[in-house]
Amino acid sequence: MKNNKSIIDKLTALWALNESGLGGFLHVFNTPFTGLIVGGISILLISLIAYYAKNKWQAILKALLIVLIIKMAVSPYSPFGAYVAVSFQALFGAFLFTKFSWKGATLMVLGMVTFLESAVQKIFILTIVYGNGLWEAIDIYGAWVQKKMEFVSETSTTSILISIYLVVYGICGLLAGVFIKSMITIISNKTEAEFYIQPNTIDANKTRSKVSFKTKVIWVWLITVAVIVLAFSYFGGDLLGWKKGVYIMLRSFLILMLWYLIIGPLLLKLVRKYLNKKESQYQEDITNAMDLFPYFRQIISFTWKATKDLKGYMRFKYFMANSISNCIHFNIPSQ
Repeated sequence: MKNNKSIIDKLTALWALNESGLGGFLHVFNTPFTGLIVGGISILLISLIAYYAKNKWQAILKALLIVLIIKMAVSPYSPFGAYVAVSFQALFGAFLFTKFSWKGATLMVLGMVTFLESAVQKIFILTIVYGNGLWEAIDIYGAWVQKKMEFVSETSTTSILISIYLVVYGICGLLAGVFIKSMITIISNKTEAEFYIQPNTIDANKTRSKVSFKTKVIWVWLITVAVIVLAFSYFGGDLLGWKKGVYIMLRSFLILMLWYLIIGPLLLKLVRKYLNKKESQYQEDITNAMDLFPYFRQIISFTWKATKDLKGYMRFKYFMANSISNCIHFNIPSQ
């Protein structure tokens, strides 16, 4: 295929835009499932990079480094776990596409495993921060609810919730694989399409007031601790009680402080040190990718309006496919 390098460069820039959270898809889909959407878009773009690249491993690894460097520059307060998730998606995708042929099963495995990794990472973090106390509190609430509903036998609420959570993520990953297959089919059939935009019509960057990541962490921690303390205080009985709840609160506070003041910054420092060494090697690619961001925002906005006659899933499907196709094939009339 001709112009594959240009297409891969633009896909890399799209991936960086998606990960850095500078608009685009996130402006359109402001939903509670942002994590699933961002992860799904990432593996879609990784799959497309592999589709157009001859050396899939090398192309994805180079794109990953560029994306992480841009993410570091644009979103310096991104947590360490975000870097882990992005890297896992890219490396596992590169492994699959290097070892296996392009079939729906490969894409479904990629979607399922990467989504499950994200889910397990969240469960692991909750367990590290709150210990078994969180799961004990959930079981206490569950036992109380089951007693009120006069269930014959008590079932571990924690086991049920975690199982449902993992099953939902696994199914979403499988569906993402099927969706990615259909996206690649649509986009690959538009390889000769051209999309022109005027350079003087690019919208200025719009700032969005949003709550910082650390503020969200504080609110999530306060709500979770309140739930745990209430569970042990009102439903825990003499063996648990409010002292257990206070212990969990202090324990989680100390672990969060240890993470955000010592461990997290140290790990991020190591990641940034490595990425800074690579930055000079890919400086031109990084600059070119970031220069594309304003064009991509305009193209995505235009494509969303162009699909207004479609509804529901069909609009989402063709908006995604046409946005990516227009972004990787666009030209400026003066070029």
